[in-house]
Amino acid sequence: MPQKKKALAPATGRRRPGLEEDVFPFNWLPEECQLHVLGFLSEVDKCNAALVCVSWSRLVRSGKLWRVADFSRRGASHAAQEGLLVSNREFERWKAWVHHYVHHLISRGASLLTLRASFDLGDRCNKWGELLSHLLESVHCRDLSQLDLNWTFTLLEPLDLRLSSGAGSHQETAAEKHQVNNFQVLLAKLAHSCPGITKMRMHFDWSETSVSLLTQFQHLRVLELKYFWVFKGVNPGTLHSLTKALPNLRALTLHVLVPLRNLGVSYTLESESLEFLDVSRSRGLVFSQLQLPALRELRAQKAVRGITLDRRTRLRIQSRWPCLYQVLREGTPKLQALNNERLLPSWKEQSYQELSSILQESCYCLQHLDSWLW
Repeated sequence: MPQKKKALAPATGRRRPGLEEDVFPFNWLPEECQLHVLGFLSEVDKCNAALVCVSWSRLVRSGKLWRVADFSRRGASHAAQEGLLVSNREFERWKAWVHHYVHHLISRGASLLTLRASFDLGDRCNKWGELLSHLLESVHCRDLSQLDLNWTFTLLEPLDLRLSSGAGSHQETAAEKHQVNNFQVLLAKLAHSCPGITKMRMHFDWSETSVSLLTQFQHLRVLELKYFWVFKGVNPGTLHSLTKALPNLRALTLHVLVPLRNLGVSYTLESESLEFLDVSRSRGLVFSQLQLPALRELRAQKAVRGITLDRRTRLRIQSRWPCLYQVLREGTPKLQALNNERLLPSWKEQSYQELSSILQESCYCLQHLDSWLW
């Protein structure tokens, strides 16, 4: 039986390090590097990492490691399950998780950069608005830069609780006003505590008070405003003043449904900084003038709402509206893309077949809308 050969020693004569020396010395890294590495862990994994040793426990308790407050998750037991129907017992368990999560962020001294939440701020029983206000008062949120807020709907709330919250139209109206009041209180607190927010996505009621509060976020670069009251019209002057009052706004997405009683109303936008505008999810939103010298991309979709108009009424309404092509030629000199289609460099001098096809899908003027069905 052949004898086993002995391993040759390295030419340098140095000994092979022991097993304990093969482990990467994580604790030798600067603390900022350690926090950066641990920052890639999920919140559950961060808590598990705190059990490894004393030094990791100290790191995990650093407020710099807790940058995101995400209440849009469904907790550990409901992660990544969309459209989930739950019982009242499950909802109570989720509420307990929310309160424990808030306590956890406060006890860690979280330094928030991102806040995501979905709570019905009109809920008089659970008082979600007070919970969010308490969180903002108890953690460091001066550096908060991203806000994703749905203040009209509570995640995982059972259907029977939603139906019982508003039985009549009068109660529904009172509940909506209570929602709006609490939203404005929260928005005022955010404007005071987190003036540096650069990205905001939320439902919006378009009241003068809410618009005034929103204009206080002078560092906003990305803004998406969704429906609240779908049958409430948006004042053209309000929309114009909002875009004009945000000097750093780069991207704007609007969900606006123009009520039937406001058919014929047109809107103007003015912004020196806006580069991207998406109104494709709006209905009945017609522009009479755009003063957007920096705009590079526009998305606009003409939506048919199933409204049958007689010819005289339709012509009377459409005669008030200029063609979108003319509006773009006069107010968007740097436009490069329309509805995800790249425009030819000479689009302002002369229209062409592809551009006409795009306008047919997005313009409400007489030339591009000849249907009696809106």
